[in-house]
Amino acid sequence: MKIAFSTNAYLNYSFAEAVRRLAAIGYQGVEIMADVPHAWPAFLLDEQKQALGDALKQNKLAISNVNAFMMHAVNDPRQRYWHPSWIEPDPHYRRIRVEHTKRCLTLARELGAACITTEPGGPVEPGVSWSKALALFVEEIKPVAEHAEKEGVLLLVEPEPELLLEKMDQFLEFMQHIDSPAVGLNFDIGHAYCVGDEPAEYIPRMAKHIRHIHLEDIAATRVHQHLVPGDGAIDFAATLRAIQSIGYQGWVTIELYPYVENPDEAARRARQHIRSILANL
Repeated sequence: MKIAFSTNAYLNYSFAEAVRRLAAIGYQGVEIMADVPHAWPAFLLDEQKQALGDALKQNKLAISNVNAFMMHAVNDPRQRYWHPSWIEPDPHYRRIRVEHTKRCLTLARELGAACITTEPGGPVEPGVSWSKALALFVEEIKPVAEHAEKEGVLLLVEPEPELLLEKMDQFLEFMQHIDSPAVGLNFDIGHAYCVGDEPAEYIPRMAKHIRHIHLEDIAATRVHQHLVPGDGAIDFAATLRAIQSIGYQGWVTIELYPYVENPDEAARRARQHIRSILANL
């Protein structure tokens, strides 16, 4: 497996500076946040896209993933990451999420990234049944999956606590309605732990769908708050062993967006902890 770090912890830095710092720490790759201030695709000029590629090339870093989950640029007062969602009541507002995801797929193709990640539907509105919300998510994502196929980029859904698809069994139910080879799973280790899907147990069960992995620690309370690996309760030795057991050769991206005040320290400690465990497996 290859270890990367997400630039969503570097909101106080330009993309070029974030990449320079992560290369100095020793990372092999970075996840690009397709949002302000790094790469909001709706307003990226060609020269800005070129600058993203140049920064990666100069620092000899690859792209692990394009993160299309977060939408700070919209600045919805309800929640900066989740809205607009795939299942908003207002179809015009849903369209913002749909078009953003299409642009991210195109950006990924232009930059040479293999995949993008997106949210698992969104928050279910009060009074709306889970099955009805799922049907709407499937309806909205199918044409985007067709766009992903056209661009040759994977569209990866990331289950998350409090959203439509929280647990892995819910993701599997979603996939029963999807026949596109472009749609897969971004297995977020911390999210799985939060909802009681023990990562070491579920990674082998989800192996055929996993195309990218997010990694962060979570406290023993299972409250959804990303922590530096080693600061929480997740058994990373068992988890990394499970990843190895399925023959996964792709990217594992460490995602620590709460650490915007000191991302270098978080990135450095996270890498050291994970590498030390891998060395002993």
